[in-house]
Amino acid sequence: MSSAPLFSDRLDAGQQLAQLLFTLVQQLQESEGVSAQPIVYALPRGGIPVAVPVVRQLNCPLDIVVAKKITTAHNPELAIGAVTSDGHVLWSRLKHRGKRISSSRQTALHQAQKKAQQQLEQLKVACSSVNPRGALALVIDDGIATGMTMAAATSALREYEPAEIWICAPVAPGGLMRWLEQWGDRVVVLHTPEPFISVSRFYAEFPQVKTSEALVYLQQELNKGVIATN
Repeated sequence: MSSAPLFSDRLDAGQQLAQLLFTLVQQLQESEGVSAQPIVYALPRGGIPVAVPVVRQLNCPLDIVVAKKITTAHNPELAIGAVTSDGHVLWSRLKHRGKRISSSRQTALHQAQKKAQQQLEQLKVACSSVNPRGALALVIDDGIATGMTMAAATSALREYEPAEIWICAPVAPGGLMRWLEQWGDRVVVLHTPEPFISVSRFYAEFPQVKTSEALVYLQQELNKGVIATN
């Protein structure tokens, strides 16, 4: 594949994703007769700038769902699972089901959930308080590498009974698509390049999104929603 980036930055990726999602949501509502209203759920912090153009295109609420990778001390880049802020746990395919969770894994789980809870506390003040039941939940991140946090997030949202859950991202490995399909009713990914290596390689600019930046994005959309209802 070309070494040229696919996106200039997260907002550019979000604008491209927004165009496709707008078309797909229209088809769902007009052609298939599904009236569920969309709600966008961003995975913080990188998913928030990508989600903003989608929210503006669809004129819908923006909320977050926080999930963190569970990693090991000897390999902090390897996701052995993921957990949401409310404790919804998903172990990776590397874990043999039915086996007792080791103390080291239990410690890693608690550490990951604590990080998720702390991030939620930092950001929830600027989030919409919306009920996903019966809605079209669009779960957005800036890219999908292993899929663990996305799978945990969608599994947690499923308990609130949305009409459908769509997994949405600008880029993800092609080999991961079939696995992702078991977690969402639809998987919407703009590009599925191979070899993948990392999400960052497909962006010209991919700085870490600071908490202060995330809060600004969230607060702007929250204020628009408040004004619209008054």
